[in-house]
Amino acid sequence: MASINGIAHIQLSVTDMARSVPFYERLLHSLEMFTLVKSPEFFYCIGGRTGVAISPVDPVLKDVAFDQRRVGLHHLCFRARSREDVDAIYETALALEAKIVRAPREDHWAPGYYSVLFEDPDGIRIEANFVPGKGHLA
Repeated sequence: MASINGIAHIQLSVTDMARSVPFYERLLHSLEMFTLVKSPEFFYCIGGRTGVAISPVDPVLKDVAFDQRRVGLHHLCFRARSREDVDAIYETALALEAKIVRAPREDHWAPGYYSVLFEDPDGIRIEANFVPGKGHLA
């Protein structure tokens, strides 16, 4: 049996790097991540034992919209350290003029589960949540 230490990174394909890099740079920097690579073809931030990269889609697929019900990524979720951090991420999403799917609220996923859900410029859903204590492991 192997043991893991979280997810090293996630890479997202976007339709317009010029539009998406500023969005992700501002969002990820607000999460105390920092830019490691920034070029027209690749953007990569690290921090909080996490890496997030974006790169352009294949030009043949540029006009295909993101659909979270297709094979592949459903949504990306950051684990926050507090409810206040979830609220701060919500404020950043508002400042980015992201489409807000759900403002911060408690949900039934785990005791005290508190989250916000919004979309990036391509409609990829991004969640941030806080679960007090050990959550499902309590």
